[in-house]
Amino acid sequence: MNDSNGLGFYLPGALLLLAACLKLPALWRNPRDELLRSVLALLFLATAVFAATAIPTLVAVNRLTGVPNAAAPLVFSLITAFSGANIVLIFRWSSGPQDAEHTRRRSRLCNIVTLAVIVAVNVLFALGEAPVERLRDLDTYYACTPYIREMILLYLAAHTTAAVTMTFLCRRWAREVRGALRAGLGLIAFGYVLNLLYDIAKFSAIGARWAGGDWDVLGTEVAPALASVSALLVATGFVLPLVSQHVMSRWGMWRRYAQLRPLSRELRGATRRSIALGGGPWTPIEIRLTQRESDIHDGILTVSPYLRSGVRETVLREELEAGRPADEAAAVADAVALAMAITLWDRARDTPGGSGPQAASPVLTSPNSPAGLVRMSRALAKSPTVRSFRQAV
Repeated sequence: MNDSNGLGFYLPGALLLLAACLKLPALWRNPRDELLRSVLALLFLATAVFAATAIPTLVAVNRLTGVPNAAAPLVFSLITAFSGANIVLIFRWSSGPQDAEHTRRRSRLCNIVTLAVIVAVNVLFALGEAPVERLRDLDTYYACTPYIREMILLYLAAHTTAAVTMTFLCRRWAREVRGALRAGLGLIAFGYVLNLLYDIAKFSAIGARWAGGDWDVLGTEVAPALASVSALLVATGFVLPLVSQHVMSRWGMWRRYAQLRPLSRELRGATRRSIALGGGPWTPIEIRLTQRESDIHDGILTVSPYLRSGVRETVLREELEAGRPADEAAAVADAVALAMAITLWDRARDTPGGSGPQAASPVLTSPNSPAGLVRMSRALAKSPTVRSFRQAV
């Protein structure tokens, strides 16, 4: 990959950095979340890998340190740390609370091995001699140089081991899950298959150099392209399920907010705004939904003295006899009783001396759960039984 200005590396690195920064507020709210910490570590490491492997960065590191090829152990260390972070994240991602201690032990072992490889890579570089700066073909140029050769082989062996491990873990776990998580695991597994191809290309180029041949194009063009695509796929695979979960959660809130509109409109006269929408149209959906549910409960409490005894029980019995499921029958019965109570409450406000509260009001069961509120709201809007009772009243 001939990218002298580094744009092909800096741009995806910037996108990954943006994704990491968007996750920082969540970590601020949940600093003990080990899974979230692992995701952020992976994203920041992926950003560092892209930034460090760009040609301008390699040149800058070599110039700043005054050591030719000093960027090589830095890049190898970052890629090794990235691979280790992937394995740790998969351990934590796939384990349940009951496996917490086992997961910690495996993660600790993985971190120790990763750190040992990084230390060994830097020690071997310090012991070796690499006086000629090689920005693209260090692997093959120094394939026969003592210590530098061992550094390269150690890095590639660790990278291959991580790729095989991750491919196996992702494929095994993907068989047990569905949806966005499975898609994310598929991307990660495919990314690590490309990593294996990267390692094969590097080993092949080095082997050809040992045999006196010249397959350097595998190491200088093919391998970097595979590594770049692989890192993007792996990072995307980890982020996709989390983003999907966030989007689906928000979608579920907006959907429930809309479904509660008929019930909220029905009780509008009996409610008062419990939470001010200080953000106006930018108010988060969590606050909007909380307000709507709170106002609905306040409205029900206001009109509850006007719930007529026997109405709910009669409608509930009729709905059950008609074969309606118990929860739907309860929602229709509650909706009928509430609609009549609102009507009586309105009359009592407009006509002094009109129908007054009941001594013992029936209890509505649907408001006891968010799903029950939604069923009750749907019944108010669509139930023929509610419509007929409205007309009768």
